[in-house]
Amino acid sequence: MAIEQCRDVENGGTISLEDLEQPFIKQEKKIVGNYEDGSTGSIGMVLLSTGVAVCGSFEFGSCVGYSAPTQSAIREDLNLSLAQFSMFGSILTIGAMLGAITSGRITDFLGRKGAMRMSATFCITGWLAIYFSEGALSLDIGRFLTGYGIGVFSYVVPIFIAEIAPKNLRGGLTTLNQLMIVTGASVSFVIGTIISWRTLAMTGILPCIVLLVGLWFVPESPRWLAKVGHEKEFQVALQRLRGKYADISDETAEIKEYILTLQSLPKSRVLDLFQSKYIRSVIIGVGLMVFQQFGGINGIGFYASQTFEEAGISSKIGTIAYACVQVPITVVGAMLIDKSGRRPLIMVSATGTFLGCFLAGISFFLKEYGLLLDWVPTIAVSGVLIYIAFFSIGMGAVPWVIMSEIFPIHVKGAAGSLVVLVNWLGAWGVSYTYNFLMSWSSYRTYYMYSGFSLLTIFFVAKLVPETKGKTLEEIQACINSDRREQDILN
Repeated sequence: MAIEQCRDVENGGTISLEDLEQPFIKQEKKIVGNYEDGSTGSIGMVLLSTGVAVCGSFEFGSCVGYSAPTQSAIREDLNLSLAQFSMFGSILTIGAMLGAITSGRITDFLGRKGAMRMSATFCITGWLAIYFSEGALSLDIGRFLTGYGIGVFSYVVPIFIAEIAPKNLRGGLTTLNQLMIVTGASVSFVIGTIISWRTLAMTGILPCIVLLVGLWFVPESPRWLAKVGHEKEFQVALQRLRGKYADISDETAEIKEYILTLQSLPKSRVLDLFQSKYIRSVIIGVGLMVFQQFGGINGIGFYASQTFEEAGISSKIGTIAYACVQVPITVVGAMLIDKSGRRPLIMVSATGTFLGCFLAGISFFLKEYGLLLDWVPTIAVSGVLIYIAFFSIGMGAVPWVIMSEIFPIHVKGAAGSLVVLVNWLGAWGVSYTYNFLMSWSSYRTYYMYSGFSLLTIFFVAKLVPETKGKTLEEIQACINSDRREQDILN
């Protein structure tokens, strides 16, 4: 699952539209203090700080990818039933849901670095519990703790990067969050086919150790320091990030003015979202998350090795191929999102996930009825790889980008909480029921997932506006207008 959150860098809402519309790679001429002239300023500390932070993203991916290559070994070593392993796989999402819900307050209270330290501690404790497990209970406790840790990571990492990066680098640097999540999952998939499940659990600790050590050498977010009134530390942190001799006076004034503006806005609650002027945005945001999850991504991803085995192919070959597809396709998707637009990309992605699930369903149908058995493994692996490729190019990240753009700034915090809650609940439901559905009927399960992908296409075509290249005001006008006005804007 791709679960990158785009929240506001000051008060737990979402990042501004201008920030999210930065292209993946952007070249601009530079001026002093803002990296817009080539003579002054340094991005070294920004790159170091980003590199340290995305260790949390890599940890996120490591946790998500852990269950796929280890399912058979854990069940055999600890004599777990299908229900017990399904709980182990899915309880990660329950912990992550709680972590995501509480992440805003934790990050504001402890600071961005403090929240990352706390998350790393939870993950290390969880991995140790899994390593020393002799039964289902300790496995579940460990998995829950790692889930809570990555739930906080999923919020604080993109927020920290967005707050420290200059505008002309922010788009590319924040994209690294999603890329490292996918990379972490892919690495777990690959090395999990080589080493034991206990050893794989210990490798999950390594990104946390690198993160904890690295945090000693990077500054705290200047925006958070300004928000909590640490004026001197704010100036020092911003100077470290922009370079010793950079002029930061303009950026300092902008940050202070923005914080004052945000603090003057009315506070919002989740119930406020159900007013008539916000209800369409809620339907779009929640609907996209429902379709993202019920397309089956967490079931297919969490238990990929078992799926390949049931299709009659080597789980090692299948999971390695799965991992190799994810990373490059995610890079392609990141580069396309500001060129092709949100709607075309997500509709093409959903079309591909429909095709992938449908092919996988056909393979299981042929296997169940003893037809074309020589073709079953090829069709199955092709279907799963097509599915993950097209999911990675759009359905993974684009719903989060759209969600961050369709809500007015003063309700983005509440909207983000609601959407995250729906997303993680869907992730838990799919990951927990996947094995049971596969036991009931493999091909019907994949046909059901393909049906949700098909519904996604109609949902986006009917309700979701194109947000690429539009200001926040234009997006709001598009959402709240009648069908004729929406067609003109699109």
